[in-house]
Amino acid sequence: MGSPTLGPQSSIMGEVMFVGLTADSTSPGDLRTLADWTVRPRLLSTGGVAQVTVMGGDLMEYQVRMLPDRMRHYGVTLNEVLNAARNMNRNAAGGVLYESGNEYIVRGVLTTTDTLEMGRAVVKTTPQGEPIVLADVANVTMGCKSPRMGMASVSGKPAVLLTITKQPSTSTLELTEKLDAAMADLKASLPKDVKVDTHLYRQQDFIDASISNIRQSLIEGGIFVVLVLFIFLMNGRTTLISLVTIPISLLVTILVLKLMGLTINTMSIGGMAIAIGSLVDDAIVDVENVFKNLRLNALLPPEERKSKMEVIFNASREVRMPILNSTLIIVVSFIPLFFLSGLEGRMLAPLGVSFIVSLFASTLVALTLTPVLCSYLLKNPAGKLNNAISKEPRWVTAMKQGYLHMLSWATGKASRGILAVTGVLVVVTLALFFTLGRSFLPPFNEGSFTINVSTLPGVSFAESNRIGAQAEKLIMQVPEVKAVARKTGRAELDEHALGVNTSEMEVPYELKERSKDEVMADLRHRLSTLPGVSIEIGQPISHRIDAMLSGTKAGIAIKIFGPDLSQLHSLGVQIQNATKGVEGVTDLNVEQQIERPQLVIKPRRTLLAQYGITLPDFAQYVNAALGGEVVSQVQDGIKTFDLTVRMADNDIATIDRIRGLLIDTSDGRKVPLAEVAEVVSTAGPNTISRENAQRKLVVSANVAGRDMRSVVTDMREIIEREITLPEDYHIEYGGQFESESAASRMLLGLSIISIIVILLLLYLQFRSWKQALVVMCNLPLALIGGVLALVSTGGVLSIPAIIGFISLFGIATRGGMLLVDRYNELAHSGLSRSEVIRQGSLDRLLPIIMTALSSALALIPLALGSTLPGNEIQSPMAQVMLGGLVTSTLLNLVVIPIIAPIPTAAQPVAVAAEPADGQADSSSTI
Repeated sequence: MGSPTLGPQSSIMGEVMFVGLTADSTSPGDLRTLADWTVRPRLLSTGGVAQVTVMGGDLMEYQVRMLPDRMRHYGVTLNEVLNAARNMNRNAAGGVLYESGNEYIVRGVLTTTDTLEMGRAVVKTTPQGEPIVLADVANVTMGCKSPRMGMASVSGKPAVLLTITKQPSTSTLELTEKLDAAMADLKASLPKDVKVDTHLYRQQDFIDASISNIRQSLIEGGIFVVLVLFIFLMNGRTTLISLVTIPISLLVTILVLKLMGLTINTMSIGGMAIAIGSLVDDAIVDVENVFKNLRLNALLPPEERKSKMEVIFNASREVRMPILNSTLIIVVSFIPLFFLSGLEGRMLAPLGVSFIVSLFASTLVALTLTPVLCSYLLKNPAGKLNNAISKEPRWVTAMKQGYLHMLSWATGKASRGILAVTGVLVVVTLALFFTLGRSFLPPFNEGSFTINVSTLPGVSFAESNRIGAQAEKLIMQVPEVKAVARKTGRAELDEHALGVNTSEMEVPYELKERSKDEVMADLRHRLSTLPGVSIEIGQPISHRIDAMLSGTKAGIAIKIFGPDLSQLHSLGVQIQNATKGVEGVTDLNVEQQIERPQLVIKPRRTLLAQYGITLPDFAQYVNAALGGEVVSQVQDGIKTFDLTVRMADNDIATIDRIRGLLIDTSDGRKVPLAEVAEVVSTAGPNTISRENAQRKLVVSANVAGRDMRSVVTDMREIIEREITLPEDYHIEYGGQFESESAASRMLLGLSIISIIVILLLLYLQFRSWKQALVVMCNLPLALIGGVLALVSTGGVLSIPAIIGFISLFGIATRGGMLLVDRYNELAHSGLSRSEVIRQGSLDRLLPIIMTALSSALALIPLALGSTLPGNEIQSPMAQVMLGGLVTSTLLNLVVIPIIAPIPTAAQPVAVAAEPADGQADSSSTI
């Protein structure tokens, strides 16, 4: 068992489902009671559920509403009513009775659900011995709890909404399946007119769509890999040998994820989808080298030929270290991902684990299983060259000839021009890189909106509910909207409660002809017609991520710290007015920490002492008479209802009536409340927010049509130029911007360390700093394509895109390693530098192109699917890696031959004779 930790049972991110109950004839009170005592207990009993909050309908209670005039007439005090109500509903234990060999438990059953019986409870007796009962001085009824703090509706119809929150580490998909089964069982026991809607908000819908899209990208990427292998190899057996690595690597990855306690989710499948093209790279290099050596061995005279097993062994051993080192370099490039903390670290860690594990598994297969399969599946009869090996597709031969011509031109007079152009491209790319927009995470496509509509604090619940209903009606007019689940105010058990001035709506939608951004713009335009309200539009998971990052359900949080609330609000309004014209700013709101009407009842202590009224008695009177005091509970089977004592509504409907309320003195007299207390209307803060023991106010905003870093930069410049902060006041910038800045700084430092480690690994491979630096030239070559890919897809650099660049730097070195390693082998054969470059480049042309194509084409489904649910995180990574692989591969085959240092051969070694005319040359693969 691990160490115990202290934390909440659940968080806002754990909200997995909303269930809406509506009815045609069932009353709001009965519908709420049904939700509280039938539906909620059944859902809470489902394994993995942490909390179920209920909102809407009429929350019923038993009420004792005191009548001051009658209390004065009968001489009954508040304490006498409270005591009578408190004690009339308690059962009594009478011990045990033994009779005739039987044991009886004696119980005095005082509880009742009959309000008439409750009204007969004796409060006191008169001097004449006549009883005064509750019904004489109060109305005893069952009614809706007052004041109402929350209301719910579904598509404009009054409803009860249940919000289901899961426990940490619980599988959302498994829990949703259990909840659906539980609701299916419950429907049979509900009244026929009660309708149940479980699709108002479901995390499962987004997860299912995400996994489906990622799985589709994985399959499509795999198909691209198969096509590349078959087109280049044109042989079923060789293709099969290379492809075996894919299912084995994926299976090993799934097993390792299970052993680590990680689930198969969008991120882990995304890691496999990104890696699938690279899984065959090591096998391709191994198979290509085996084929080449088998072909060369078949060309030798019979007496000089080696056995097939010896050829395969030597060929596999020849590429073992380049394969192993290239894998280690890619793994090192991924390591910075695991140092990310916070939300981004938790999200991206499964992706990194699945990528690294699958890559290691593929390397292990290439080093062990691939040579074995070659020995069994590749036949090469003695005495003649296997037809499958001796021939290659004509287009491959033509490609090699074209490459030789281009290589001769590039390494000749054009070399300086090529290097100059490449250098200019790198410089331009670096300049473009620093002009890219910045954001934390790409926008999601969750299939649902979360819309907050807030009025000024102090607005009544009834007025707030009316405005919320108007907003709901406007939202329902949007063609793409499927339903609206509205919550105005707060639920009694909600840990993330909102004020009664706020309505929160979940809006599932289905895109038709318009994009998501166009629909959001339409919603903002329609809701802007509501006067005096603040609007925030986001998406469920994105909204909750923002709330976890900054406590504000918006992407940008400008936090103003200072001691005075009025000054904080003034500064917030100044910032709002100054920044509302910044391009890309939407939903710009100032946190409503403003003064709202208050009725203050302040005791006159001298007069209280004269009348013998203690401060606790005074406080109890104010609490019970005005707010109501819950004195007991009434049991009705398994249901429990509060028993509340308070004044009748008419007697506390106005400030003057409250002033005229009579309070009991110590000698039994009654005096008006205004005589012993000041009852004044004033104003005071509705909320006071603090962070790190300092008062704060937040100006929040979302971003549309522009990257977040640019928006925040412009806002910061305007604030610093136009806003003068008093002494003891300061501003901090939070939300996604803060997380993006912290993560970027972390990745920058770690990526520098990764590059240094990659350089050291390359030095260990070649034992030459010059050659290691030459291979490292693939990094700027890859940067060119990565930046161009980002520019062509919006020009925004997010945290996933930065991870894509870091990963790309490791993958891009593979081609350079293969070239330089082959150059070193040929240099010991006594060939001249030009011959080494020509022969080595030709030998490694097909492996480099095949590995690059398989990796790049496998990324295309993810790169093109950026708007699909689930692809949002992986798509920027795939786009960067795809663009970088294209430029690094093309330039690698030209630039590296120009600048590669070739070692001098101390003792030249004889090389195999060239094949006769009509046969494939020594560079042929298959």
